[in-house]
Amino acid sequence: MALPRKTAFPVEKIRRFLEPGPVVLVTTAWKGQRAIMTCGWHMMLGYDLVGTYIWDANTSHALARRSRQCVINLPTAPLLDAVVGIGNCSSAQVDKFQRFGLTAHAAELVGAPLIGECHASFECRLRRTHLNDDYPLFVWQVVRAHVAARPQRPRTVHYRGDGRFMLSGDETSRRRLFRPEMLGQ
Repeated sequence: MALPRKTAFPVEKIRRFLEPGPVVLVTTAWKGQRAIMTCGWHMMLGYDLVGTYIWDANTSHALARRSRQCVINLPTAPLLDAVVGIGNCSSAQVDKFQRFGLTAHAAELVGAPLIGECHASFECRLRRTHLNDDYPLFVWQVVRAHVAARPQRPRTVHYRGDGRFMLSGDETSRRRLFRPEMLGQ
């Protein structure tokens, strides 16, 4: 394999290479108020633990802190314009379910709603927070998962910075290269 030629690159733009996964829609609710937040800054921390960065200026931050619950919803390509729109307005000023024509479904174990149009919804309870001036990190434990049977490989959206998105696509397997015990979960 030929070595790629590398040049200097702006540090503030590395996210287009390192974003951890698909953009998600985080729903929260507390005492009759609900919110939806577009979230690109999240990460898997274990098999059932997910970390999310929720800035304290977002309505979702206060609702998540008070309720200690959320639902992490996985939108697909048909929802891309709604994903952007949800990120461009405030739940404090508008009901995002109504504005973007989304269907709220009751969760089984948490108070926050599932988004019916999303391919998957993961009910979460707060496990831990790391709140400081630099990063308000919420660590969630997924307590119930709801996933559509089809398509098996949904076209998820991944933010690349500068208003550009990548859609998930082709998949390849290297299963034969793994030790059997590494294929577990």
